[in-house]
Amino acid sequence: MRSVLSQIDTRKHPLRFMRSKGEEPSSSRCEQEENRKYPPLGDYGVIGDLKTVALVGPGARIDMLCFPEFDSPSVFAAHVDDAKGGHFDLTPELEDANEIQQYFPDTNILLSRFLSEEGIAEVSDFMNLQVGRSRQALVRRAKAVNRKTRFRLRCAPRFNYARSGHETTKVEGGVLLKSDDDLSLRLRSNVPLEIEGCDCVAEFTLEAGESALFILEDVAQDDDFEPLDFSSKAFKATSDYWRAWCSQCTYTGHWRDAVLRSALALKLLVSEKHGSIVAAPTFGFPSEVGGERNWDYRYVWLRDASFTVYAFLRVGFTEEAHRFMQWLQRRIEELADGRDLQTIYRLDGSRVEGEFQLEHLEGYRKSKPIRVGSTNHDQLQLDIYGEIMDAVYLFEKHGKSISNAFWKSVVSMIDHVSENWREPDASIWEVRGGEREFLYSRVMCWVAVDRAIRLSNRRSLPAPIERWRALRDEIYNSVFEEFWNEELEAFVQFKGAEVVDAAVLIMPLVRFISPTDPQWLKTLEAIERELAEDSLVYRYRVNEAFPEKLEGKDSTFTICSFWLIECVARAGDLQKARYLFEKMQTYGNSLGLYAEQINVRGELLGNIPQAFSHLALISAAYDLDRRLKKEAPEVTGASD
Repeated sequence: MRSVLSQIDTRKHPLRFMRSKGEEPSSSRCEQEENRKYPPLGDYGVIGDLKTVALVGPGARIDMLCFPEFDSPSVFAAHVDDAKGGHFDLTPELEDANEIQQYFPDTNILLSRFLSEEGIAEVSDFMNLQVGRSRQALVRRAKAVNRKTRFRLRCAPRFNYARSGHETTKVEGGVLLKSDDDLSLRLRSNVPLEIEGCDCVAEFTLEAGESALFILEDVAQDDDFEPLDFSSKAFKATSDYWRAWCSQCTYTGHWRDAVLRSALALKLLVSEKHGSIVAAPTFGFPSEVGGERNWDYRYVWLRDASFTVYAFLRVGFTEEAHRFMQWLQRRIEELADGRDLQTIYRLDGSRVEGEFQLEHLEGYRKSKPIRVGSTNHDQLQLDIYGEIMDAVYLFEKHGKSISNAFWKSVVSMIDHVSENWREPDASIWEVRGGEREFLYSRVMCWVAVDRAIRLSNRRSLPAPIERWRALRDEIYNSVFEEFWNEELEAFVQFKGAEVVDAAVLIMPLVRFISPTDPQWLKTLEAIERELAEDSLVYRYRVNEAFPEKLEGKDSTFTICSFWLIECVARAGDLQKARYLFEKMQTYGNSLGLYAEQINVRGELLGNIPQAFSHLALISAAYDLDRRLKKEAPEVTGASD
């Protein structure tokens, strides 16, 4: 049956439960309706299979799934249009139920629990990671825990960002959902499935202890499929996979649960097929509700991925670092063909070709435009060379040697830095209001040259060392001479600026400056004074330094908050750093996930889970724990 996308409201069965944790009082029915249609970002959990992810919101409804890979068009996108975007609901009918989401320990398998006077129900969700799996599968299980419970299901895909129709037909063992773009999904279950319009629906009752299984899988129409008990085997295999992966973690310090959850979130951003790492698995979530700062992060930013490598190496996950380095080597070697290094790539290393907007969709709480792709792919962002070289250096430091061909590409890259380090660029925040000589990029150019020198010395690799040393010193001196503001008593955002930028917090973290240098401590004071609120930190004050060509305001940046904590720890104030870190733990959602930004009300904004946020948490925890252990008195026995 052909879908009529503009006429179908896919939310025919409103949820009938109340959240118990994190729910804010509504001032009007309108606000309550908005919360039902577009839940707060902090209410989402995420599952994935190292190819793509699904967002699971209140009521165990899947609001977002791009398929088959992170950067593929969406199958479900209710997060940007409740009525048209598509969704997959599996909800118990329990009046006034409280809901709790949790992950099975040391896994990315999500459990949604519904607790009511009428009974307790559960929905478990995961994406199949069974070894030797023949196809991708999203597996869902509904269970009545202690009493008879009725459930409703609606699987309402809207293919290709809700731009393509599809046919829904019954087939042996389930229902086939075939899009006009030749993507075929099959939904199978051990309960009867019906077709309503272009959707697949079911209403069923489970006795206490009974379960219903649902498998949404990628298949050709005539494919064979495994029996339904595949789901129990897949659950065990997927659980075993995640727990075996977690067992490689070498971190044993304070906040281990938070660190491991952040590592699990970062692992979900890794492409198993390509070895690349996306910045975040979602698109369309705004930095300000109703605003236009809405970005698509389902691509490989060299900056974000290189920082993620650092986080993986810090806590023992070397294979992910190795795979990304292989992917990165291919990108750097391409420079020999006369091409410039891009800031953003698709998963397979191809280029992101611009940006388009989904005008036919409403947007998360009417936040538009909904952008797909990016216009920043060909921006000049000189800082990426520093992040890349820092990752390469750390990778080598942990025992993995780069090839001769890779080193030759590195030498060419440093030559490029030597020719361009004074050029104005868009830098880490990818500003759209005009390029400038940003301090962050200047420091990271120094990092690129410094790490290349260190690596050459460590491995006795051939390089023009004397020329590189002179270049490194020149860049170093330019920072102190051109970016220090005597009146402000701080290093400023860009040459000639009179404002600070939280990106300068990177300076002691990459060992450009001592964390106790008087000039740095003055800068740290200025950042806390101008940009910090509680433990939250703005990246800069929007439009104070330069026009951004974007309407609206910014929220605090999670990575900057964790950077500040690490800088405070390195400056020696461990108790303050620990207090700030503990405060930041309260800003993650109940599952321990962090978005890109947090507003002053503590609401998560931007895309989730954000690599920047979780890698910075790991780095801050690692450094602070190390310093706390050094400060702790030695415990000795009574006879010593």
